[in-house]
Amino acid sequence: MNRFLFRHIDNSALIVFRVIFGILIFCEAIGAILLGWVKATMVDPQFTFSFIGFEWLQPLPGFGMYIYYVIMGVFGLFVMLGYRYRLSIIMYTLMWTATYFMQKSSYNNHYYLLILLCGMMALLPANRWLSFDVRRKPEIRSLSMPNWCAWIIIFQMWIVYTYASVAKMYPDWLDGSVIKLLFLAKKHYFLIGDFLQQQWLHYFIAYSGLLFDLLVIPLLLIRRTRKWAFIASIFFHLFNSFVFQVGIFPYMSLGLCLFFFEPEYIRSLFLKKKPVFDKEIIDDPKFKKIGLISASVYFIIQIGLPLRHWFIPDNVLWTEEGHKLSWRMMLRSRSGLARFKVIDKATQEQFMINLDDYLTQKQKRLVSSRPDFIWQFAQLLKKEFKDQGQDIAVYVKCQVSVNGRPYRQLIDPEIDLASVKWNAFRHSDWILPSDLERKKP
Repeated sequence: MNRFLFRHIDNSALIVFRVIFGILIFCEAIGAILLGWVKATMVDPQFTFSFIGFEWLQPLPGFGMYIYYVIMGVFGLFVMLGYRYRLSIIMYTLMWTATYFMQKSSYNNHYYLLILLCGMMALLPANRWLSFDVRRKPEIRSLSMPNWCAWIIIFQMWIVYTYASVAKMYPDWLDGSVIKLLFLAKKHYFLIGDFLQQQWLHYFIAYSGLLFDLLVIPLLLIRRTRKWAFIASIFFHLFNSFVFQVGIFPYMSLGLCLFFFEPEYIRSLFLKKKPVFDKEIIDDPKFKKIGLISASVYFIIQIGLPLRHWFIPDNVLWTEEGHKLSWRMMLRSRSGLARFKVIDKATQEQFMINLDDYLTQKQKRLVSSRPDFIWQFAQLLKKEFKDQGQDIAVYVKCQVSVNGRPYRQLIDPEIDLASVKWNAFRHSDWILPSDLERKKP
């Protein structure tokens, strides 16, 4: 094990990936401004739905978030150039993590993955070649890295893809109905809109997607199948990029394939002037034991987190409890209708809340279908009325459809959500039982 983890290998894959990664995180930050994401998600809303427990993280006022994302973009550029690399990647990681927990209206598993990869890149010696840091400090130049530098990324992606595959192993995915609903929203696409409505394609995407996620990492690790797995990856990720428009994730995933190829092959393709590394070096790090323990704890958490919904009553597709941080990607279609009734406890006066007075259209869709958003909005109402000197109760009638099923009551209408405490590790009793096991009409 010591030889496997600490034997030095050519670092070309890491160097090239740093350049690609820097370009992508630069594009992620600047693209968020240019495409209007920052405005729609951080600037326009009156109220931002942060992760529960992170309410203290709020968007900066005025043009603050635009400046924030520009600074992130600059750090991404510095990562690409290898300029003050360690500082730049750490700052990008911290700023990206803050924006992730600051809002969840645009939640995406890929945003979470970017936090993890940024954190890993902060630990790796990715600036030891083809960087401004090497120009400033020639003594840090190196042709190699310990083998563990590649394997922590490979293992992380193995976890991601495996859980993504396992999560697809349920009836609504296997019968193609989830794909059908997802593609229905793409009917307006030029040229391929009608093609995406073909039933045979829904089955093909459902089963090929499941098998791709399950097998791609093992096939990339095997020399004889590596080329074909990479070709499949190109098709899979470019298709996702075009049809689902999932940002930088497809290109980042393709960039990560660098770590599966022989380092010498990567050097011959991208770094032709880089000398060959042919030495036999095995590190004996001073803090090896602490590093191994830390890595073990980290990966135990990564393996355990996606399993937690199995220990929470009812179906995660209905309750959403245990959905986040679990690599459950594009697995369901969810819509709902919600009415919020407020009762003044002192006067018993009651009235209905107009969601348009508080929320954007996207936020309304979420508050009408997701339990955690419903609870948070009830807490917002409680705080607002408390600031006006009123003690209120909030009752919600909410009907939700999951994957095209008939609408059913999601929230117990007799429970005052303003007085309910949130528990992230237990089932919330105010979420009514599901009947997702029934066949759809």
